[in-house]
Amino acid sequence: MAVTAQEVKRLREMTGAGMMDCKEALTEAQGDYDKAVEVLRKKGLSKAAKKAGRETKEGLVHAYIHDGRVGVLIQVNCETDFVARTQEFRNMVHDLALQVAAASPRWVSRENVEAEELEKEREIYRQQMLDQGKPEQIVDKIVEGKLSKFYEESCLLEQPFIKDPEKKVQDVVTEAIAKLGENMQVTRFCRYGLGE
Repeated sequence: MAVTAQEVKRLREMTGAGMMDCKEALTEAQGDYDKAVEVLRKKGLSKAAKKAGRETKEGLVHAYIHDGRVGVLIQVNCETDFVARTQEFRNMVHDLALQVAAASPRWVSRENVEAEELEKEREIYRQQMLDQGKPEQIVDKIVEGKLSKFYEESCLLEQPFIKDPEKKVQDVVTEAIAKLGENMQVTRFCRYGLGE
């Protein structure tokens, strides 16, 4: 199928991907923009995975205050100060600060949850299920499901993104990695709430 320059341009504007990547994606998706975006996202994920091991020493510390009632400081690292100064990177960091303000995560990722905290949650869920009379053989599966929900509520990267709940926050970071061509990591954040 022949892809026109106008179609490639439109997809490029939608995704920010390179011209050749857009052309290949449109060809593969036979002109279907939604499928082409999906193709680009999959390619972006593989590009992002390749960059995951690279060191991130630059970045941005961003402050966000909401109505004088909630304040967030967040640090997101990237590989170069060139990317740290781009509007796309700054917008992503700001969106992550909004996410922290709105969703009140406790940790960046599940790897940051202390073992004692995790064990405490596991025991609470297990006891709840046993108290409800659930059979012993299915309690562990239910507990694992509840722990997944715990991670989704408590870990920033696992939360549904407030601007697009179909995506997780990790997806937003991964897309930025693919688009900007550098590894990025949410290093830490701190949230202050009036009266909390």
